[in-house]
Amino acid sequence: MQADEIEIDNDPIYDIGHKVRVRRLIRNDGTFPGQDIGVTLAKKGETGYVVSIGTFLQTYYIYAVHFLHSGFVIGCRSKELESAEETS
Repeated sequence: MQADEIEIDNDPIYDIGHKVRVRRLIRNDGTFPGQDIGVTLAKKGETGYVVSIGTFLQTYYIYAVHFLHSGFVIGCRSKELESAEETS
């Protein structure tokens, strides 16, 4: 995606129920309630499932991902995720 491209002009990359993997460490930036700022929410390589899809600033999709290991549901941008679906 280019810097000036509006992501929501296209369909979401992931659907609800899609198994995804985090591409990088995700820390609380202050938007995750009940955890201190800077606390690790998901480590690189952890997998979870998309449970809902929202938007931010009418520009980006935000994928709510449920990470079973921690139980956290974390909002992620598509650039933070990759598919973890098994292909045959």
